[in-house]
Amino acid sequence: MAAETPAKTSREAAAETSAGTSAARAASALAGLAEERVDHRFKGLPPDAAGLTVGELAAQRRNLFTDGFTTPVLALSAERLEHNLALMEAYAARHGLAFAPHGKTSMAPRLFHRQIEHGAWGITLAVPHQVRVAREFGIRRIFLANELVDAAALRWLAAELDQDPEFRFICYVDSVRGVELMDAALRGAGARRPVDVVVELAAGEGTRTGARTEAECAAVADAVAAAATLRLVGVAGYEGEVPDATPERVAAWLRRLTALAADFDAAGRFPAEGPDGLDEIVVSAGGSAWFDAVADAFAVLPPLSLPALKLLRSGAYVSHDDGHYRHLTPFNRVPEEGALHPAFRLWAQVVSRPSPEQAFINAGKRDAAYDLDLPEAQAVRRDGVERAADGVEVHALSDQHGWLRTASGADLQVGDWVGLGLSHPCTAFDKWQLIPLVEADGTVTDYIRTYF
Repeated sequence: MAAETPAKTSREAAAETSAGTSAARAASALAGLAEERVDHRFKGLPPDAAGLTVGELAAQRRNLFTDGFTTPVLALSAERLEHNLALMEAYAARHGLAFAPHGKTSMAPRLFHRQIEHGAWGITLAVPHQVRVAREFGIRRIFLANELVDAAALRWLAAELDQDPEFRFICYVDSVRGVELMDAALRGAGARRPVDVVVELAAGEGTRTGARTEAECAAVADAVAAAATLRLVGVAGYEGEVPDATPERVAAWLRRLTALAADFDAAGRFPAEGPDGLDEIVVSAGGSAWFDAVADAFAVLPPLSLPALKLLRSGAYVSHDDGHYRHLTPFNRVPEEGALHPAFRLWAQVVSRPSPEQAFINAGKRDAAYDLDLPEAQAVRRDGVERAADGVEVHALSDQHGWLRTASGADLQVGDWVGLGLSHPCTAFDKWQLIPLVEADGTVTDYIRTYF
């Protein structure tokens, strides 16, 4: 006679119900992206598409250049996006890293899910609003690479954790005062699950957030241990803030980070036993400029008493860029690992050609990423023919105009479309709420919704 299956406890049944409700909410939210109506809110889309749903417009497979899109319009390459997703999936697997790409780069739920489909452990975010967006679209593991001391946000977080036992959330702590504020807010909210935290080690004096010394890190860890609403699960930081970064300086800071994890472990700060015992220790770093150094440092992480979750957080790889990261990417330093491909191109139109040395396009600061490097003129389209933008340079941006400097003999006319490569994708996604996903021949296959 088969053994009877033990009856579920009321808590287990409630947990299953909550998880099912969260999954249904997420599925509904994702499906709702295709049901949103196209209208005046979304830049660059065809005026005659107004009233269609995003799904209906995508099904038409319009051509970006011939089917009514207006300039300026930002395009995301379907092929290059897929290449970048697959490349980083393979990189993380090859180096034994868990991967939680920084979602603040795109704030695009469809891309969050594409990243998870490509092996990501979860998604990294920076502020409570972003966490709420990710939760609405069903992201089950979130690493908040920031301190969280806002009482209203902590009340929401406590409820979210209590309602969904499968939701994993981790955030930074870097001060005793911050721990006290978190504990007070969570106790006031009646939180039933402790919030997982990692002590953030600063990248140096005068840098961004993080405790500056190992002694300060230990004091923060002691404060966490005294707060029943919090659970210390590891250490983390951001090597991109190392002052005057060089491979040697970044590696030295990463050695401090991994040594901090080992020291905390030796001191018994990560217990496996008890109601809040751990099954792994989180060690996390990794922006988009030095993730090769992170992989090297984590490969020689000192032995710990529990398995280590070596969590890489690079996010700009999704679209990569034609400026800042093109020069800094670790794949330039280690070319045998592969190469990321810039996936964005902003198309604008020449609206004025007042002199042989000057032209103006109808895209400016409101449309192009410009916080680090100016856009790069790469292509010119006229009468369906595309060619290199020889002799054309962007040398300034106004709010809605790009200033072009043209060399003697440069072939550029009013009405031409100019394709621009963009630097620093973190400030490209936030300027466009609905971005065409475009195949190499110009066919638009989907639209990527962002939430900034």
